[in-house]
Amino acid sequence: MKVFSPSEKQDSLDVLNYHIRVCTRCGLSATRKHALTGEGNIGAGLLFVALSPGAKEDAQNKMFIGPSGQVFNNLLHKAGIERKSVFMTNLVKCILPRNRKPVPTEIESCSAFLEDEIAIIQPRVLVPLGYYATNAIIAKYHPDSSGQEMIFKNINGRLLDLGEIKIFPLTHPSALLYNPSFEASTLESYKKLKSLL
Repeated sequence: MKVFSPSEKQDSLDVLNYHIRVCTRCGLSATRKHALTGEGNIGAGLLFVALSPGAKEDAQNKMFIGPSGQVFNNLLHKAGIERKSVFMTNLVKCILPRNRKPVPTEIESCSAFLEDEIAIIQPRVLVPLGYYATNAIIAKYHPDSSGQEMIFKNINGRLLDLGEIKIFPLTHPSALLYNPSFEASTLESYKKLKSLL
């Protein structure tokens, strides 16, 4: 794996972000305001991968600023993780109309962007948030992603050490908006995540 200096990381991200912003690989480019690029600390040990931008994120071109972002910020704060110390991105870079689920071609259209972000940031721990981000990342990096033990409910909050990359799947913050009873267990997972740094 190539090791990037901070200036090389920033230069590489700038080029990648340009390609994300002008992307027309799938139909989502016709309905978005912005193709959201990753943001945060380029030297981060934690790289969070959410599903896609919400309406506020699409309108303002910023990560995690809507209701899910408020939950995310609260979890980070309670776990003692500073938001400015992490890097955040999305599996799908454009808003999904009417909050629908992504189709495989939309995930595939963005997959090279995510792989490049991971290669540039080189986090110690990759943190997919929710079912779709976890499935896509496990399919890419785990040698046996099809086994029953790799389904989201069985690996949520568990560290998967794959040698070159560590994966720590977590519940997406939006789930807590609909089911606040998840907060205690999710917060414990965020605290466990902090201990990995």
